Amino acid sequence: MTETILAPQVPKPRQVFFVAGTDTDVGKTVVSCTLLARAKLLGLSAFGVKPITAGCDTEIVNGKEVLVSGDAARMSEHASVAIDPMLIAPIRLPSPISPHLAAAEVGVSLRAERVVGQVRAALSTRADLVIVEGAGGWRVPINARETVADIARLLQKPVILVVRIRLGCLNHALLTAEVIRRDGLQLAGWVATVLDDDQTAEMIDAQCTSLAERLQAPCLGVLPFQKILNVNALSSMIRLPHEMDPTA
Repeated sequence: MTETILAPQVPKPRQVFFVAGTDTDVGKTVVSCTLLARAKLLGLSAFGVKPITAGCDTEIVNGKEVLVSGDAARMSEHASVAIDPMLIAPIRLPSPISPHLAAAEVGVSLRAERVVGQVRAALSTRADLVIVEGAGGWRVPINARETVADIARLLQKPVILVVRIRLGCLNHALLTAEVIRRDGLQLAGWVATVLDDDQTAEMIDAQCTSLAERLQAPCLGVLPFQKILNVNALSSMIRLPHEMDPTA
């Protein structure tokens, strides 16, 4: 009898993506949650990290006020891997303003290298997919010399760009994509978000077509306006970057 020799199982490479926005309030957390929900739909283990949260709620825990990152909490709801909350949201600042101002307000010093060290601590947890969500836009300052971009550059992970469809989004998206590449990072794809209900389908399609023709990266999805957010419904409207690669 001929013995059948099975080839060893090759572990799937971990995918880690940095989710950046063209601006603040463009839907980075919605996209991050939807990517995690998509991973769950595909049977992948996944979790998200929000290294810096500027604008936290407060909760009373054991008689003490504790800052809570709402963005990180929402990502945890859609993750399939549970990790320590302090690893998910290591830096929590009270005021919903630029990170460098929010940090200075409470006497905290932010440094890109230290932030990346905290992200790498979270990455010690095994998962097929990890989403690292940025803060604000690409060049938002974290101190007098460094920006959110420095965190992404030190991480050296592919970037997913979130573009909110509205007046001015084409310019913001093209400039952000240009500087992401200039900073030496791969633009793995982009996601369009529709967060306002006052735009026609024709105008949304026209703007998305204009972006698709110019961004030189795959569109991973167009997330429509929802009066009540339903991330699970959106998960069928988005794709992970490897799903767009026919050779994967």
